[in-house]
Amino acid sequence: MMKYNVTLKVLFACGLIAGTGLRTDVRAQIPGDKADSIAASKIFVHTGFENASPMNWRIDSAGRVVGSLVYDHERFSRNRAVNHFHFRVEAATGTEVTVILENFDNIWNNRFASDLSERSRFVISFDHKKWESRSIEVVPGRRMLFRFRMEAPFAYIASVEPYRVSDLEKMLATIGKNKLAAVTTIGKTAEGRSLEIIRIGNENAPKRLFLRARAHAFEAGGNWTVEGLVQKLLSNDDDAKRYLKRYCVYILPMANKDGVARGKTRFNANGYDLNRKWDKPADELIAPENYYLEQWLQKMIRANKKPDLALDVHNDAGGNLHISRPDGDITDYLARMDKLESLLRKHTWFTEGATKASFRNPGTLGEGFLTRLGIYAAVYELNYEWIKGLNKAPLAADWISLGNKLPEVFYHYFE
Repeated sequence: MMKYNVTLKVLFACGLIAGTGLRTDVRAQIPGDKADSIAASKIFVHTGFENASPMNWRIDSAGRVVGSLVYDHERFSRNRAVNHFHFRVEAATGTEVTVILENFDNIWNNRFASDLSERSRFVISFDHKKWESRSIEVVPGRRMLFRFRMEAPFAYIASVEPYRVSDLEKMLATIGKNKLAAVTTIGKTAEGRSLEIIRIGNENAPKRLFLRARAHAFEAGGNWTVEGLVQKLLSNDDDAKRYLKRYCVYILPMANKDGVARGKTRFNANGYDLNRKWDKPADELIAPENYYLEQWLQKMIRANKKPDLALDVHNDAGGNLHISRPDGDITDYLARMDKLESLLRKHTWFTEGATKASFRNPGTLGEGFLTRLGIYAAVYELNYEWIKGLNKAPLAADWISLGNKLPEVFYHYFE
């Protein structure tokens, strides 16, 4: 005890500790920062909750929050991605807050590929339930700037309206009580989280549909769309009964659970892109999320229950239906995809259209399912910045409404 007290006295004498914290001269010695840029602030940024983004932040000399987003890196590649941000600002009600976010220098296919533009948006909520989309400014250095007034002591900020692992768990609990549905665990993610397949309808129905969502962690639109589709199919109204007489639906609702839980952007916990390398069998150790899906699909095929259509639902800044065009005779496949595009235009707010006839994307789920498994498949992107058909920035309610309308699309597709 005596030695400990002597140590404390020496530290106090040297000015290295004090009753209230560091001395100002010690603080000023931090390299590359002005003393006033790290002074105590009345604004705090919280990133320690579910789906919050990893982010370094500071308050600059003008009192602005400067957040340096942490890149999500692909394994053995230069590729890196930041599209996701989700954090909580804490300050007194009425405080005017300015936020600058940086590190949007994404690299894709060895090229800078940031899609940050004046069309980019952020969403804000003062209760983590009701969200509003707002515009941003792009400032020099490929940085995003926006301002808001605190309407409560907490403000949640995100790139898209969040859909978390806990949100999925609530939906799964509801589904489990419905006689029209079943939930089966098919394996685990790289970090040990369960992977579920949801089945809705009679497995002996004439046709089968497969959907995968959230292969990329930030792309919450896919999960909201699945919510809408499940909601409609389980409504037990006349339309739902009509749909389920024609087809059964299988859904892997959240492929990249680890990335979602940790607030990452694109890759799984091992730095693997779950929408690539579908042209060959998945590695059980590096990409267990794809491996267990493949095992389930092979089991379905052996039982003569191969899906008749598969869609991988994503978010990007384009909103197209990605139809790949591998070598070989794909005349019938392209005709079916034309029909799907036409039905999406007719029965939903989809207007963006399919990718050009020259489009080729080897290794995606859409092309891999077609070439390796003989399953007609495509990648359906949802624009996370702007819905042309609705002339507005998307929120969860818009994607849910899309999901509500998709069962009608599939009903006519399978005619």
